[in-house]
Amino acid sequence: MTTDYMAEALELARRGVGLASPNPMVGAVVVRDGEVAGRGFHTWAGVKHAEVLALEEAGERARGATLYVTLEPCAHQGRTGPCAEAVVGAGIARVVAASEDPNPRVSGLGFQRLRQAGVEVALDQAHAGEALKLNEPFVHFMRTGRPLVFLKAAVTLDGKIAAPDDNQGWITSAEARLHVQQVRHAADAILTGIGTVLGDDCLLTDRTGLPRSRPLLRIVLDSQLRLPLMSRMVESCRDDVLVAATSAASAERRKALEARGVQVIVCDGVDGRTSLRKLVEYLGGRQILSLMIEAGSKVNWAALESGVADKIFFYYAPKILGGMLSLPVAGGAGRKRRSDAIRLKDVTLHQIARDEFAVEAYVIKD
Repeated sequence: MTTDYMAEALELARRGVGLASPNPMVGAVVVRDGEVAGRGFHTWAGVKHAEVLALEEAGERARGATLYVTLEPCAHQGRTGPCAEAVVGAGIARVVAASEDPNPRVSGLGFQRLRQAGVEVALDQAHAGEALKLNEPFVHFMRTGRPLVFLKAAVTLDGKIAAPDDNQGWITSAEARLHVQQVRHAADAILTGIGTVLGDDCLLTDRTGLPRSRPLLRIVLDSQLRLPLMSRMVESCRDDVLVAATSAASAERRKALEARGVQVIVCDGVDGRTSLRKLVEYLGGRQILSLMIEAGSKVNWAALESGVADKIFFYYAPKILGGMLSLPVAGGAGRKRRSDAIRLKDVTLHQIARDEFAVEAYVIKD
């Protein structure tokens, strides 16, 4: 029955999408005598961790029971007390976890505390991959101190994202665009370039209508602070817009943007451009776990060439634009030799709609 209960714990954990960050999504199920006695999942606003909520629901039935949890119970004091102590105090006899804590400073300490108290501990290897994938941004952040950065793009089968003239309409279907909103909802931040803002007057908002633990941070790469004060992004700003500029930008423009609630930071790079690396490091300091890039050809290439991008998620439509003037998904200087191509691994295909699919893959970094 381990598989059934852990699957339920994982489903509970998924209820924390958009609600748990900057903490991980965790689900927990307490089982006594073959019956579920308590369930819980974590949200940032709810404060209490999944294990504690499940134990509270189980009450006295937790004594001698088994706890199925998607992540190793914590053993340190944070906003709440250590979950491992709560598990011991409740009299749980056995803990089955899908994955260890990815934080290298604390990994294994929760299990150690449980074993010291006589609690049997087991890892559910069958669900380890699923549990880690569920918290992929958190795992990445714990290991690197930086957000997981992924490129999203809607492309034709020949790799184009824009036509040279009329760009009205959409490349992908309504189903694909709905899926994009779900991906946005799961992200902590979204980034585009000033060229996209000037061309499309985009909002870059989370339009799912679902609650979030914190607003989706909208970021614009804008070395000279050309972001229009009357743009929809600025007019809709509620302390959720960040502009990454350079020290060469106008002080007056910065003051005007900040007066409207826009946050401006300086990230000087080479050739007068904004440094994506410095921006990503800054976001890590703010505990932004995931950064979604929805931008144009030049920014996409900059993210790949600089090594900032960790993965891609490209939506493919059954269309071909052709020609030499239609913009490719990644422009810039590109690589001059096929042997120097940026390589990807662990490719997964996702069926999005009829005749449409998405490619998810991870950038191989030298």
